[in-house]
Amino acid sequence: MATRKQSDSVLEAERTKTKPPPLFKVLLLNDDYTPMEFVVVVLQKFFGMSREQSTRIMLKVHREGVGICGVFPRDVAATKVELVTGYAREHQHPLACVMEEI
Repeated sequence: MATRKQSDSVLEAERTKTKPPPLFKVLLLNDDYTPMEFVVVVLQKFFGMSREQSTRIMLKVHREGVGICGVFPRDVAATKVELVTGYAREHQHPLACVMEEI
């Protein structure tokens, strides 16, 4: 009777490196109708900023036409854009909030 010798091989799990999810900037765009105070409130309410920080970004939006509210993964950024846009429409302001991949 013949016997078979099994080879001593060990299977190693391949380690794959996962890339971090892409990040997106959430931006507020300037318009001629939304009050500055409303923009400050939006930044405090949806982005957790202090009054001073919110005012700084609001002035940047006012002077330069656009201001960065924060950097988030895609789902979080999309939710923030949706919440801000809905809140602005609810208060009858045309404030535009968009997201842009970094």
